[in-house]
Amino acid sequence: MIEVRDLTKAYGGRTVVDGLTFRVEPGRVTGFLGPNGSGKSTTLRMVLGLDRPTSGAALVDGRPYAALERPLCRVGALLDAQAPHPGRTAAGHLRWIAASHALPARRVGEVLAGVGLAEVAGRRIRTFSLGMRQRLGIAAALLGDPAALLLDEPVNGLDPEGIRWIRELLRRLAGEGRAVLVSSHLMAEMAVTADRLVVIGRGRLLADSSTDAFLARHGRRRVRVRAVDPAALAALLATAHPDAVPAGDGAFDVPDADPGRLGALAAEHRVVLVELSVTHDTLAETFMRMTADTVDYRAVPA
Repeated sequence: MIEVRDLTKAYGGRTVVDGLTFRVEPGRVTGFLGPNGSGKSTTLRMVLGLDRPTSGAALVDGRPYAALERPLCRVGALLDAQAPHPGRTAAGHLRWIAASHALPARRVGEVLAGVGLAEVAGRRIRTFSLGMRQRLGIAAALLGDPAALLLDEPVNGLDPEGIRWIRELLRRLAGEGRAVLVSSHLMAEMAVTADRLVVIGRGRLLADSSTDAFLARHGRRRVRVRAVDPAALAALLATAHPDAVPAGDGAFDVPDADPGRLGALAAEHRVVLVELSVTHDTLAETFMRMTADTVDYRAVPA
């Protein structure tokens, strides 16, 4: 288990992580979400002992990372796919990591095969694409067969097949009883991969719940309606549902409406409908609305 207890980190008077508390439990994929600058990377670095907390604690199986014996066998991590020395070969990079923990040499071949890089084991890392470097970073994280995994943006640079592979890999690793923490900006992937979500903004916890519960609690329901005569529908909604929003191609989204009553209203006014359906906010829509007030870097239109 990865556990963060009242974790705080301040740099030069600026608090980057502010009293953060959450747990990453075995057997689950936990998505770690937040806008740029929200403190996600700093939190991950404190879990791995790369940054020292101002206060609070970040623990793996109840102990700080620095106190773990053979830490690679307890928690595997990918923070920066560009970190490996470009002059090393893929196999050479993994061999020295394996040697640091007295891992058998066969593990290098096993993890390279597992991430699809067996055929390029002897190539220099400088020749690798970003997607190949991501796969190599995941191979390094898996080298010690750890019970916990911590991955920062693991799908960056991957093609659609690679993204699907990551999704299936994370689900399989969690299914084996490992605790998996994944930071990502790809909300569509988190929606289908993460069992649980931890959402932060400006270093503070905004939500910690199952993915389904997060969407049910914070997402909005809408009724999408479309008519043979869009102008007649627009006139009806302007009076009965002024909060209706045009959704393109003559359709309207009506927040929190009852589809039965909306259909009956249209029939009463002889507005012939061709669509009447219930939709819900996506994870991306829910996330963006929840974190709108915590975005530090917002472009201004020219």
